[in-house]
Amino acid sequence: MATLIRSKLSNVATSVSHKSQAKVSGMFARMGFQAATDEEAVGFAHCDDLDLEHRQGLQMDILKSEPSEEGAEPPVEGDFHYQRDGSGPLPPSGSKEQGMCSEFGGGQDKPKITAWEAGWNVTNAIQGMFVLGLPYAILHGGYLGLFLIIFAAVVCCYTGKILIACLYEENEDGEIVRVRDSYVDIANACCSPRFPKLGGRIVNVAQIIELVMTCILYVVVSGNLMYNSFPSLPVSQKSWSIIATAALLPCAFLKNLKAVSKFSLLCTLAHFVINILVIAYCMSRARDWAWEKVKFYIDVKKFPISIGIIVFSYTSQIFLPSLEGNMQKPKEFHCMMNWTHIAACVLKGLFALVAYLTWADETKEVITDNLPSTIRAVVNIFLVAKALLSYPLPFFAAVEVLEKSLFQEGSRTFLPNCYGGDGRLKPWGLTLRCALVVFTLLMAIYVPHFALLMGLTGSLTGAGLCFLLPSLFHLKLLWRKLLWHHVFFDAAIFLIGGICSVSGFVHSLEGLIEAYRTNSED
Repeated sequence: MATLIRSKLSNVATSVSHKSQAKVSGMFARMGFQAATDEEAVGFAHCDDLDLEHRQGLQMDILKSEPSEEGAEPPVEGDFHYQRDGSGPLPPSGSKEQGMCSEFGGGQDKPKITAWEAGWNVTNAIQGMFVLGLPYAILHGGYLGLFLIIFAAVVCCYTGKILIACLYEENEDGEIVRVRDSYVDIANACCSPRFPKLGGRIVNVAQIIELVMTCILYVVVSGNLMYNSFPSLPVSQKSWSIIATAALLPCAFLKNLKAVSKFSLLCTLAHFVINILVIAYCMSRARDWAWEKVKFYIDVKKFPISIGIIVFSYTSQIFLPSLEGNMQKPKEFHCMMNWTHIAACVLKGLFALVAYLTWADETKEVITDNLPSTIRAVVNIFLVAKALLSYPLPFFAAVEVLEKSLFQEGSRTFLPNCYGGDGRLKPWGLTLRCALVVFTLLMAIYVPHFALLMGLTGSLTGAGLCFLLPSLFHLKLLWRKLLWHHVFFDAAIFLIGGICSVSGFVHSLEGLIEAYRTNSED
């Protein structure tokens, strides 16, 4: 009897998890993986939080039981099984589930994305505008910096694959089935049973830090680019940052990202064009390339900052579980990861090396600042427009995570709900959103150093989410089934990632403190 009860309870829990996956997958497919293609792919990172909220808040009594087969035991109430391939039974006609599935594209007609579309999203995540800081990394790392671009691509590709492997387990019939839906699920599974929520909270904190830091970087790069585009104007970089933030204040009123996401594809294409223009200009000066300036030694003090910059440019792990779950053929995920990271490695290495050879020791934190004034102004204005249009994506995702975890969990939070009974945001909730925008401005004003902030973020959250946690989770969940070389790789990545993370974080923090003191004295 006890065994039967445990079995039924397990079926109910599984059905709730699968139902959540159906709704979340349908929602993001409806919103369009192709449309919301920001280089940081924060729309997919936000999917992890949405998925967690659906599974925690879904009520059992609204689920309908599926029709039982002839001779089979009647299922437990709410035991509705959703199949990943869309072949599972549909909910009864007129039920609440059917309404939800039809609204978000669920059921048998639930749209999925192809491997090429998934690869396009991964490419946007790891080929964004932050590659503009890679030549600066070569300045302090030389050939070792080029090697690190290749090494980071290999490691991030591998950790992305093992992170997806942690979503699956072998059932009693020996079949490999998907039992988890998100990065948060994996983290919670690793900390269970003693601390079942600790892992998810760590991942959410890391996600919030990365999202907010991304917003700060957009404000910093906007002020930097405008200041260097119009140096003759009596406007400082801080003033340009304030002007940019004034244009971003409407983000506090965002209810959804449908309007913003329409510009993402256009912005991404424009960014690729800008990269090609920069490379073309560098090629035109190939005769003056300073090969002798590429060093075989490193700047011990500044190279750890370069590590953070390179790692940050490859961050995509946070949204990979959601992406893989929405692929038509999940078996093609590994192949997709291979060609996207190979392409990223080649393009990043080429861009960083060619740009550094052109300007050598004069290479600046944002490489477009090295362009001639006639070209620089046009290119930088396009980049500023892209940064401003990209800002709402990480901002909205960070706001959603904060609101759900601090203001919308009912008895589980210490703060009142920021939404009224009619679903409208309360005035003090809107004030907090505006305060977050102002906070990103203050950080950009007091720490206006693009490379240092990028290195700090990459060392703190980038290395953790891309190197440390995936390898640790893989060892914890699947160590009994791993071959010895997989154990060795995971342990080596965890050790190397830990060293790089601590070293990069300390040196980036020291650089920021030193820069802040210098600015204060001036």
